[in-house]
Amino acid sequence: MSDTVIEISRLTKTFGAAAALKGVSLRVQRGEMVALLGASGSGKSTLMRHINGLHRADAGTPSVVTVLGRTLQAGGQLAADVREQRARIATIFQQFNLVDRLPVMTNVLAGALHRIAPWRGLLRRFPGAESQRAYAALCDVGMERCAWQRASTLSGGQQQRAAIARALVQGAEILLADEPIASLDPESSRRVMELLEQLNRTRGVTVLVSLHQVEHALRHCPRTIALRDGQIVFDGPSSALTPARLTQLYGGEQLDAPTPAAAPEHRSPVPALQAA
Repeated sequence: MSDTVIEISRLTKTFGAAAALKGVSLRVQRGEMVALLGASGSGKSTLMRHINGLHRADAGTPSVVTVLGRTLQAGGQLAADVREQRARIATIFQQFNLVDRLPVMTNVLAGALHRIAPWRGLLRRFPGAESQRAYAALCDVGMERCAWQRASTLSGGQQQRAAIARALVQGAEILLADEPIASLDPESSRRVMELLEQLNRTRGVTVLVSLHQVEHALRHCPRTIALRDGQIVFDGPSSALTPARLTQLYGGEQLDAPTPAAAPEHRSPVPALQAA
C-alpha cells in the first residue's frame, strides 16, 4: 500500500479570465495532518474541490489528481468511478451542510448512505448497526445529548462537531476540512481543531485543513502548504513559519498571524476519539 494518498500534478484551473490555480503540484502522505494556508482568494477552496471531484481542471491541460492510488481526474475529465472514490473522502465545509429541519442523528447517519440501499436513505430506515455507529460518533465529539435536536437549534461550533461525527460514520480515509473554523468563535474553533487533530492521531485519518489563521496551523498541523495567487509559495514544517517568513510570503495580505510570545492557552478536556 502506497504511503502517498493525495498526489496532484500541474493542476490548473481558470474561471473566465481569472487563474485560480497555476500548475499546482503536491503530495500528501498517509496519516499526515496538513494545513492549507492562504488569504481569501489564494486558491485553497478551489484546490480542495479538485481533490474530491467537485471541480474539474481546465480541459486539455496535463492536470492529474490521484487519490488513494486511483486517478480521480486527468486533463479536466473525472474518472468513471468518481462517486465510489468520494465515499473514501469526507469533506467538512465552512457552512456545515446540515439539513436544518432534520435531527442531528439523521444528519450524522447521512455518512452511511453510500453503504446502504437507496430506499433506506429515502425512508430514513437505517440499519441498527448504522444507528449505533452514529450515536457512538456523536459521543466521540461530545454531542450525544443533542442527538434528537433539530440541527437548526445548534450553535455553529456544535454544527461543525456534528459534521465531524458524520465524517466518522462515513469511515473515510481522507478528511478535507475547508475553512472549518472561519465562522466560529475562538473557543469553538479550538475545540473543532482539537477534534480534527484527535481524529488524525487516534484513527490515522489523513487530514487536509484549509485555514487563514496561522496560529491554528502552528498549533495543530506539523506541515503547512501555503498558497498565494493560485501558487504554492511554501511547503514544509509549520514551525518554519516565523513572523518574518510570513511577511516575506504574504506582505500586507490579510492573514491572521499568531501573536508574538503569546502565552499557551488553557486547554479544557475534549472527548477522546476511540480507535476504530
